[in-house]
Amino acid sequence: MNLATRSSLPGVSGSLDLKSDPVELTAALVDIPSVSEDERDIADAVERALREQAPHLEVVRNGQAVLARTDLGRQERVVLAGHLDTVPINDNLPVRRTGSGADEVLHGCGTVDMKGGDAVLLHLAATLPEPRHDLTFVFYDCEEIEAERNGLGRIERELPEWLDGDLAVVGEPSNAAIEAGCQGTIRVQIRLTGARAHTARGWMGSNAIHAAEPVLRRLSEYTPRNPVIDGLQYHEGLQAVKIEGGVAGNVVPDECVVTVNHRFAPDRSAAEAEAHLREVFDGFDLTVTDCSGGALPGLTSPAAAGLVSASQSEPVAKLGWTDVARFAARGLPAVNFGPGNPTLAHTQQENVRTAEIRHCAETLQRFLS
Repeated sequence: MNLATRSSLPGVSGSLDLKSDPVELTAALVDIPSVSEDERDIADAVERALREQAPHLEVVRNGQAVLARTDLGRQERVVLAGHLDTVPINDNLPVRRTGSGADEVLHGCGTVDMKGGDAVLLHLAATLPEPRHDLTFVFYDCEEIEAERNGLGRIERELPEWLDGDLAVVGEPSNAAIEAGCQGTIRVQIRLTGARAHTARGWMGSNAIHAAEPVLRRLSEYTPRNPVIDGLQYHEGLQAVKIEGGVAGNVVPDECVVTVNHRFAPDRSAAEAEAHLREVFDGFDLTVTDCSGGALPGLTSPAAAGLVSASQSEPVAKLGWTDVARFAARGLPAVNFGPGNPTLAHTQQENVRTAEIRHCAETLQRFLS
């Protein structure tokens, strides 16, 4: 469906006014459906708006991602990033509003994750022709699906210089607070083996599911770390997330696989996290199936300290994993800062307080202008 066709839908416009109230811009973005792998229309609208309304920016298209930047020769560069895609729509479009004034709320797919954040960044792109730092804006695709499809990865391969800078701000929902860095995540499979037998003669076999008992006991007795990094407290975790086993209702199973997810603080590397799990499950067959390192807060860097000062609030630790880790791996301190409660992301009830959208816009305006 092209923009001209969609413009006939209720509440959907073929153009975006980047200089309008970020709340109105959020509503306009939400009303352009952009489920992962179907971001062409929103990318077209964003690209067109940036080219027409922000002549001070160099604008580049990469697949369904749109990048823009200043080149003013400033001493530092800040990268501001947000993904354009959403999870599948769940009978929660077009956008609707409740309340008024300070209690106004926008409801709809993407209001939290993360078109409120995108609106803030797009508004800044159009209204800050002379920022104190050089700015790079990255609006990318396919964040909500498998990591290998993530548009940031493609940009890093094809246009890596566009991700360079001194600070990265990712507009993911953070309750309008600065969430510094992020934790890493690693998933492993622990494989238990046995021997098949008829359950009527179970003693002739060896039950692999029963063999998982010491693995589960180690999990239940595990005490996670709560390290403090740059004054922020992280909370690690170790959880069994899946158990597979069993052949038939009358067969002693000869294999059981326990999948475990470990969320680790960013003072540990991915390799150190794996070594820790091999120590915890010493004696068992362990295979790593997925691993992404975390990101240190980096709040001592001048640019990050300036953002914290502009926010006029205390930063907190990010306990999940986000794309800030991709920037941290490139040597940039990185934070999450965006409107919306992340626990509402991906739900049918997704909604954001308009006061948070304006707060984020005002904070970043104060930091960058």
